[in-house]
Amino acid sequence: MTASSTLQTTPLNAAHRALGAKMVDFGGWDMPVNYGSQIAEHDAVRTDAGMFDVSHMCVVDLKGDQVRNFLRGLLANDVNKLQVPGKALYSCMLNPDGFVIDDLIVYYFTETWFRLVVNAGTAVKDVAWIEAQNAATNSGVTITARRDGNDPIALIAVQGPNARAKVWEVLPTAKAASEPMKPFNVVIVPGTAFGEAMIARTGYTGEDGFEIGVPAGQAEALWNALIGAGVKPAGLGARDTLRLEAGMNLYGQDMDETVNPLDAGLAWTIVIDGERDFIGKAALQRMGQNANFVGLILREKGGILRAHQSVVAASGALGEITSGTFSPSMQQAIALARVPLDVAIGDTVHVAIRDKKLAATVVKLPFVRNGKVLAV
Repeated sequence: MTASSTLQTTPLNAAHRALGAKMVDFGGWDMPVNYGSQIAEHDAVRTDAGMFDVSHMCVVDLKGDQVRNFLRGLLANDVNKLQVPGKALYSCMLNPDGFVIDDLIVYYFTETWFRLVVNAGTAVKDVAWIEAQNAATNSGVTITARRDGNDPIALIAVQGPNARAKVWEVLPTAKAASEPMKPFNVVIVPGTAFGEAMIARTGYTGEDGFEIGVPAGQAEALWNALIGAGVKPAGLGARDTLRLEAGMNLYGQDMDETVNPLDAGLAWTIVIDGERDFIGKAALQRMGQNANFVGLILREKGGILRAHQSVVAASGALGEITSGTFSPSMQQAIALARVPLDVAIGDTVHVAIRDKKLAATVVKLPFVRNGKVLAV
């Protein structure tokens, strides 16, 4: 069985199918949702090591003498926080109305070379937007998307408490170049067994690990070598429950071009004070914050928390669930929600599920981090 001709595929598509993965249409990409047991894949990441094909996301290289100044105006977070080569930063990219075009990670290599990793479904839009801003500001930055052409880079995320040890089994020559590496750091290692490798200590699960970029033609060999080291392949299903337990936003669900990032728990990614201007700053200052972004734990039986369910505060004011699931780590229904500003941690709210209003507790995010349940 092969992927539909209407869907895009990553360099690992054949490897997924050889493992018997259940494949689904994920935003126009043919991607594995699981390889048999989503729960087993989730638990592997929390207790050992699992890996995800994230090659549908897009590496974008930005080079030029003015690249730092360009990014200071393009992104809501301030890349001047990146002063040591090999540092990484999470940020939103906003439109002039202050809403979220995309969330991304920016990596700093040299004063003339920064790298972005942007979301799959927004990549074409993102690159067009970046190119338009480059032209409008006459910044002279060279912008190269490294996914579909232009020497493509495949991405594999290896996550879990044993992820780093197992990666070093497969990439022993990279260990000396990479360690000690703190979270949100990155290194480029030439000449590995899988070609030049980008090794970033970042992830989307709430666990330790790496996101590894290699030439697309080497991706399947790296994937199979990691399986040989005991890393369990995991699909989109486990990726979603893991990121939700970790309190991490999903673009298109928890925020998008209709959402004020201050209402999506993303104020920590925005440097709004000071003289630096960036696209969307004035709009954010006008809007301010109008909702709290919190976690919910369902306290009554009778349903699962899902996106778009209404949340009723004690005052009668309404909020909305943005993402919800049944947590494998907690064995409880949990959700991310935007709620009125007067709703506080510890409050009881009610969620409309079919014809019932079920009680839920407002908790501080994350629910789970580094294998430990934090929200009770």
